[in-house]
Amino acid sequence: MYKIVAKKDLAPTVKQFEILAPLVAKKAKPGQFVVVRIDEKGERIPLTIVNRSPDRGTVMIVVLEAGKTTKQLNSLNEGDHLMNFIGPLGNPAEIRKYGTVVCIGGGVGIACIYPEARALKEAGNKVISIIGARTQELLIFEKEIEDTSDEFYVTTDDGSKGHRGFVSDILRKLIDERRRIDLVIAVGPVIMMKVIADLTKPHRIRTVVSLNPIMVDGTGMCGSCRVEVGGETKFACVDGPEFDAHLVDFDLLMARNKRYLREEGLTLNRFGGGKQCQKK
Repeated sequence: MYKIVAKKDLAPTVKQFEILAPLVAKKAKPGQFVVVRIDEKGERIPLTIVNRSPDRGTVMIVVLEAGKTTKQLNSLNEGDHLMNFIGPLGNPAEIRKYGTVVCIGGGVGIACIYPEARALKEAGNKVISIIGARTQELLIFEKEIEDTSDEFYVTTDDGSKGHRGFVSDILRKLIDERRRIDLVIAVGPVIMMKVIADLTKPHRIRTVVSLNPIMVDGTGMCGSCRVEVGGETKFACVDGPEFDAHLVDFDLLMARNKRYLREEGLTLNRFGGGKQCQKK
């Protein structure tokens, strides 16, 4: 059993948990994830490792309520326990000195980009961070990412904070200014990552995306995270979760990612929480 030692509200439907898991905390690296199960009847869900404290033996995760299991998880409190907390899983991000790196996070992907931005800064890179959400109240990890960045930009769809528009608007501006960019890393909704990839490809800017939003089982057993990369079939959970954005077939990915919307919505309704959902 894995104890919840701390819980924090980040946004109306986003919670931060600190879980006592010493072995995971000891080995986890940026870009990796864990698989969580609440109880013996629970669904297995993959969640990105946002931070870790080997000294405390804890791992930080961030959970967006999108379906039955994540809603149930977010209802737990400090002192409660999780039955399974397996990890670290997936391949770590490639952290080294590139030069100038643009780190882009959208929605709950902001939490996922934070450990990589911090690690890249520690590796000697100039870090430009761009984060975005639908509205100001959904922005998370602002201070943490700003503190680890050389340049920091905020966007909101409704203009309630920062630039009114999308993260891609800021990236386009940097490209138009002929700024040197050695690497772009994007984590967020699939459509956001597709737009970023389409924007950087003509300029031959190396771009990496994390496909953690499409994972289900997290161990390669279910096959639901199949993705075509460079004409080859890959599994996001075991071959990734990070891939060369210019080789990902995003159109196929988005079509496959909608397969279980009806079933997920029905499960959420039975649990008592809404009309539809996109993930667990």
